[in-house]
Amino acid sequence: MSEIQTDAGRPQMPPFDHQPRAYAGPSYDEALRLRQQHLTPSLVTYYKKPVMIVEGAMQYLYDETGRRYLDGFAGIVTVSVGHCHPEVTRTAIEQFQTLQHTTTIYLHPNVGEYAEALTAKMPGDLKVCYFVNSGSEANDLALMMARLYTGNFDVIGLRNAYHGGSTSTIGLTGEATWKYNTASGFGIHHARNPDPYRGPWGWDDESVGERYAEEVADLIATATPGRIAGFFAETIQGVGGAVVYPEDYLKRTYRVVRAAGGVCIADEVQTGFGRTGSKFWGFENYDVVPDIVTMAKGIGNGFPMAAVVTTPEIAQTLSARLHFNTFGGNPIASAIGKTVLEVIDREGVQENAARVGARLMDGFRTLKDKHDLIGDVRGKGLMLGIELVKDRDSKAPAKEECAQVHETAKDLGVLVGKGGLHGNVLRIKPPMCLTLEDADFMVEVLDRAFAAV
Repeated sequence: MSEIQTDAGRPQMPPFDHQPRAYAGPSYDEALRLRQQHLTPSLVTYYKKPVMIVEGAMQYLYDETGRRYLDGFAGIVTVSVGHCHPEVTRTAIEQFQTLQHTTTIYLHPNVGEYAEALTAKMPGDLKVCYFVNSGSEANDLALMMARLYTGNFDVIGLRNAYHGGSTSTIGLTGEATWKYNTASGFGIHHARNPDPYRGPWGWDDESVGERYAEEVADLIATATPGRIAGFFAETIQGVGGAVVYPEDYLKRTYRVVRAAGGVCIADEVQTGFGRTGSKFWGFENYDVVPDIVTMAKGIGNGFPMAAVVTTPEIAQTLSARLHFNTFGGNPIASAIGKTVLEVIDREGVQENAARVGARLMDGFRTLKDKHDLIGDVRGKGLMLGIELVKDRDSKAPAKEECAQVHETAKDLGVLVGKGGLHGNVLRIKPPMCLTLEDADFMVEVLDRAFAAV
């Protein structure tokens, strides 16, 4: 066995005061058989031999043998304040024991109290909520609202973006990886991705944001009737590989979009709830206020819930017909969502994301100086990416090498994500309770993993 496979040479994971329960469920082989026999083959697993996760505690996960892993991906950027956070768990249990479900056809205090708490986090006139169950649903609804409100049909998205898996959001998504050969995306046009690392204009160009915004203006002028319904953008691209835009890009693009009659939609499914560290919402890093904000994932710390938040004027458009979501805003979801907000504030989760994220970025920059395989490190807070290239001049994607690093990191006890159009970006987006000691351990593991390629 190589050094990286033996305990003697492993980086040491920080101590953690949690004893996992003895696992008594189906065996690994049986769980694998059930999955292969009864689940759709479109569901993929990470790693050559999939990891079986049966327990979680804050920033850590445990497999069926009791082995502990540092979670660097948070259930695909979903666990915000920590796996099985005691307060969130207690809230859920109490509400389950009181009332599991009614719909919004009846009054219940939870949904109104949660909407008030959530909109208190929003700037401007973003004061009306519509609760749904997933980011795809939220973006699907935002798309319809934009078209209804403006009376226009055409929509601008970005290449390399990801907005969901429903028919309409697959159309919004800008990566072939996620698209099927079916009719979707009518009226949706994709502008050049404002990626200063891979795009034609980089960080060294003083007008980089303006140049990419001009691409949106040109697309509106050439591919649409000149009037559009809206513009969708994640505020840091998630699935696309933690792409951060030029500082003035969104501000310039929002002006272009509004001049063409459109509304601006910020997809905060991955970047919201303090994950970028410096701000509660990703769009605030760019000094803009959208007309519609979509959110999911970290909103419920793993509970399936999502929301669209917009202005009273735009929200009014849906009242022209009946529109209803059976589970959106149910008592359990609302109680959990409100508790997540309270925990973020009381425990300084956003501030921790800034502090620990800065420590990770410093470590990743050191790794870049050491390993030529790393072409770029980027992100904000705990929304980070490391792009791997075969050489820094051509920037040829190092997909196979990325898979090797990903696999070795798992062997050493760290689970991270993969993404980017070419599958060559490590996505580091852990629960926001990650500690400085965890960050140092992660950097040490990745250093060893890069060296082993």
